[in-house]
Amino acid sequence: MKKLRFLLSLITKDNDYQIEQASAATETARRLGHEVQIIFAGNDSIAQSQQLLTTIQSTSESHPDAILMEPVGGTGLPHVARAAVSAGMGWVILNREVDYLTELRRIAHAPVFGVSTDHLEVGRIQGRHVTALVPAGGTVLYIHGPSTSSVVKQRAIGMHETMPESTKLIVLRGNWTEESAYRAVSSWMLLSTAQKTPLDMIAAQNDDMAMGARKAIQEHSNVAVREKWLSLPFTGVDGLPNTGQEYVRRGLLAATVISPPITTLALEALVGGFQKGTQPAELVMSVPVSFPSISDLGSRRSEKPRTHTT
Repeated sequence: MKKLRFLLSLITKDNDYQIEQASAATETARRLGHEVQIIFAGNDSIAQSQQLLTTIQSTSESHPDAILMEPVGGTGLPHVARAAVSAGMGWVILNREVDYLTELRRIAHAPVFGVSTDHLEVGRIQGRHVTALVPAGGTVLYIHGPSTSSVVKQRAIGMHETMPESTKLIVLRGNWTEESAYRAVSSWMLLSTAQKTPLDMIAAQNDDMAMGARKAIQEHSNVAVREKWLSLPFTGVDGLPNTGQEYVRRGLLAATVISPPITTLALEALVGGFQKGTQPAELVMSVPVSFPSISDLGSRRSEKPRTHTT
């Protein structure tokens, strides 16, 4: 079998999970004996579309055999997907629900499929974190990702399924980065109602945003409010070994959801499809788990998180 060339388009360099996606892809391609080029869209859906169309429409003979793409926006770039398939390339969409895969698979000459974490289950686990850490219910500052993302919607739906009915959510918007959550929480804390809000917990849809929230609170001018809010349980998602899991070990997060990079699954399925000349399953799913386990969280509730982020 010839050495395959893949192009992986990711959302941003300013996110630990995206960097880990890139690292896992590089290692997996090396292990499988193929090549992967990685580009980042800078959190700009238009730029991502233009980057990919430039590659697809290029007259170069070094076209990739397939494109793997984690979309910035909410559409999944159907026009780009069709252009890639029409050019004879494979197409793999990561962490996004789209309605065009079945149609494209009928006409494709290369593998076309999706790979995703089970984001409903991610949300359910976060809801169980709320139940374990604030069992009587209360008020949770809940930091979402961008509103156009189906990942955000699924995680929010799952959260509502399992958290206590008496829980009230105050929703802020971030953009998957620490800086975006820092800005959102800093702005919220300027509101006259914020300091009067009886917060019980701070949950973010990824670990980067949870740490951005901590950073914003650490800079609050009111010492009493700062110390009170930093003593609350913080939770996130991604659970990478050197970031999210380490934050839990150090007491900076009470819990996270381990959601391993899915580029390994995607590349393994993609190479298998090329080798066999068949289409992989239309959707390949990765299953998240809680860190620590839900049963362990109760015993950790009384532990006070540290007040530094380094």
